[in-house]
Amino acid sequence: MKRTKIQALLRSDTPAQDVTIMGWIRFKRSSKNVVFLALNDGSCLANIQVICDPGVIDETIIKTISVGACVSVRGDLVASPAQGQNWEIHARDLTLFGTSPDDYPLQTKKHSFEFLRTIAHLRVRTNTFGAVFRIRNATAYAIHDFFFKRGFIYVHTPIITGSDCEGAGEMFRVTMLKPGQEPRTEAGTIDFSRDFFGKETNLTVSGQLEAELIAMGLSEVYTFGPTFRAENSNTTRHASEFWMIEPEMAFYDLRDTLDLARDFLKYITEFVLNTCAEDIAFLNERIDQTLRQRLEQIITTPFQVMTYTDAVAELVKAGRTFEYPVHWGMDLQSEHERYLTETVLEGPVFIIDFPKEIKAFYMRMNDDGKTVAAMDLLVPHIGEIIGGSQREERLDVLKKRLQDMGLPEKDYWWYLDIRKFGSAPHAGFGLGFERALMYLTGMANIRDVIPFPRTPGNAEF
Repeated sequence: MKRTKIQALLRSDTPAQDVTIMGWIRFKRSSKNVVFLALNDGSCLANIQVICDPGVIDETIIKTISVGACVSVRGDLVASPAQGQNWEIHARDLTLFGTSPDDYPLQTKKHSFEFLRTIAHLRVRTNTFGAVFRIRNATAYAIHDFFFKRGFIYVHTPIITGSDCEGAGEMFRVTMLKPGQEPRTEAGTIDFSRDFFGKETNLTVSGQLEAELIAMGLSEVYTFGPTFRAENSNTTRHASEFWMIEPEMAFYDLRDTLDLARDFLKYITEFVLNTCAEDIAFLNERIDQTLRQRLEQIITTPFQVMTYTDAVAELVKAGRTFEYPVHWGMDLQSEHERYLTETVLEGPVFIIDFPKEIKAFYMRMNDDGKTVAAMDLLVPHIGEIIGGSQREERLDVLKKRLQDMGLPEKDYWWYLDIRKFGSAPHAGFGLGFERALMYLTGMANIRDVIPFPRTPGNAEF
């Protein structure tokens, strides 16, 4: 079907004859001699007005169509006398696709985000979610563009895995064994050797470990794919299925990684501001009045660096009663992260050198024997947005870390091999795509930046 996108027509410099547009009716208004339709095809935030003259268009069709119907319109693009729009379509022909709904749930009124989640198959037709998912698209493009320009190689790591990257055990099992009929070993445990893959397997929580292996031959790589956490969390920041961007770089130390993470976040932020200006302006007006200011701050403000020990000292010095009491060795919570970025430093900050007890086994041990070369990038409004580290490249130290954390060496033989055969200093970080989108759009709930969220008790659509 030949059509012209509404965005292209609204950006036109000249009138045009005999154009065809297709989209969904957002609004319908009738006067004595003419019917006005507002049509949107998702290509941009704005609708285009269609003028239907009953003397030209079959009056039966005009009466039949309603809000929510999908139509094709052929007509002429002409200058609009109406305020706030440059162009409108004078229809010559109108075709209805399918049927015209009489119980369409999206009417011309404000709907709550909670209600819209129950009709996630339709919410993309609203202004807010159209804007959010266009920004999601632009951000994904910017991510690939950033790494491509820097010579990184995009790699696809397994979704099904036999290892637990984070060591937390919060993973979804993948099995063909029938519940209640699992074969057992002599010790009474499930005999996974008789399962489909011959071992216990799960949906991945991260592509990092496999990306590290590939970086040991290609130097600079990144993954961008779905990850899964079987964590029974119903907060606004957690989902059971989400996407992760994870670069891994040979011959990088922690400081190199900080520089890359800073440049990366600045790049995608500036790209979205420039590419999705109309959508950002809408969200800045309707969702978060500080959105544009915060995004511009990311681009223009230097990123500060603070050790975990100094960060804890600042929190203690605050003299505030936090919900989670502050002490050295604790995992920083969102309230602490936001206090540091919004009150103490008034901008983004890298927190580095965390206690080894609260970080993963693969992070490089510092010379003090108490901390690891880890980093978290904190930004105002959200808190942690990027987490990473220099990876432990020393075989003996890595083995000791696995032992201390109760992780069997046999499950990580291939990971240890990389430390045996041509080990190199290397580092990497991870950015939760949806967490970044919350920051870029001002949306307060992770369920509203992914088309069909998967959360505890919810796998609809």
